[in-house]
Amino acid sequence: MKQKPLGNSGLSASIVGLGAWVLGGGQLWGQDTDDAESVRTIQAALDLGINLIDTAPAYGWGRSERVVGRALKGRRDRAILATKCGLWWEDARGSFFTDFDGKKLYRSLRPDTLQLEIENSLRRLETDYIDLYQTHWPSVPPDHTPIADTMAVLLKFKEQGKIRAIGVCNVSLEELKENLRCGGIVSDQFRYSMLHREAEADILPFCAQHQIATLTYMSLEQGLLTGKIGMDRVFKPTEFRSNTYWNDWLIPVNRKRVLDLLASWKDLTDKYACTLSQLVIAWTAAQHGVTHVLAGGRNLAQVSENAKAGDLTLETADLARIRRDVIALGAPAKA
Repeated sequence: MKQKPLGNSGLSASIVGLGAWVLGGGQLWGQDTDDAESVRTIQAALDLGINLIDTAPAYGWGRSERVVGRALKGRRDRAILATKCGLWWEDARGSFFTDFDGKKLYRSLRPDTLQLEIENSLRRLETDYIDLYQTHWPSVPPDHTPIADTMAVLLKFKEQGKIRAIGVCNVSLEELKENLRCGGIVSDQFRYSMLHREAEADILPFCAQHQIATLTYMSLEQGLLTGKIGMDRVFKPTEFRSNTYWNDWLIPVNRKRVLDLLASWKDLTDKYACTLSQLVIAWTAAQHGVTHVLAGGRNLAQVSENAKAGDLTLETADLARIRRDVIALGAPAKA
């Protein structure tokens, strides 16, 4: 699979990465995951050329990190291991973020919680270093930590050899600029798909200009853009995909519009002998400023399908056609 530099870190990562949120299991995904199958899935991803593995402590309350750690035993040097910090649940330090599974989650980029988080992640991942350590969400009031204070701690971790590179997630353009001023960040992870293109206005051009790697998530819109979620699919209230704030295109009236659009691209999937998932990932990876596309996968079939997209190149005319089509689709109707 093709690889691209991870900013100026000196590391090189596959353009398609494995997003390991779903491997944390739990009610958010409708059905629990099998850890043994998750381990096999991660190992298969490595064999298929996907070396970028992205996880976080909050994914399954540490479960995703533990599964990734198990999978990388004897294979650690083959992976670009990315995890995160800044979502805290051990106590009430930080600013309240959300609650699910009966636990409260806080945003905390305080030096004291960061010191605990790095050690917890290293232990769960069964490694002595993390390739890319990312702030999961920016700090907010009332328990706000200045970016400079957070970055000082992360740079110390780098000096100690605990992390090799620093990244951010879910930041505004101004927050991105401030992080860049305070330390040597190499990447920015954010939501971006052909249906949610807001990052094209500011984040993507800025990252391209400053050689900051970009890791896009939800680029398949929680599976909607695979074409495999039909109109008859009903999500449980506990599932993340039932959250209409995050998943407005999954509302039935909007879902129908997307499915009709996907059906209109049959000539493209025939032309490239690819699936809709591969077409969408390839289109996303070809957009200006995008360097890496994270795609979730809970089994071998899904990661095998996603991996093949890493070697798919779409013609310029087809890239332009798809863009025209998604622009013509317009905005989703509100619930």
